[in-house]
Amino acid sequence: MCRNIHTLHNFEPAATDDEVHAAALQYVRKISGTTKPSKANAEAFDRAVKEIAHLTRHLLEDLVSTAPPKNRDIEAEKARARAAKRYAA
Repeated sequence: MCRNIHTLHNFEPAATDDEVHAAALQYVRKISGTTKPSKANAEAFDRAVKEIAHLTRHLLEDLVSTAPPKNRDIEAEKARARAAKRYAA
C-alpha cells in the first residue's frame, strides 16, 4: 500500500491538499491494516487521516532545500520510462 505514497517535498508547483490527504490516507491504511474501517473505528480512522494530513502540511512548509524544485511533469515522464523499461516484455 505505501508504494502509493509519493515524495511531496521540493516540487513546483507545491503539493496540493488532495495529494497531502491521499498520502495521509495511505499511511493510516497501512498502519491500521485496513482500507475501509468498520463503523466502530471510522471516527478514529478519519480523525487520524485529518491530523496526519495537517502535520504533513506543516512539515512540507517547514522543510528547506538547497536543490532547485523538481518539475512534476518531467519527474512523471522519468517514472513512466523506468516502468516501461522494468515491465518490458
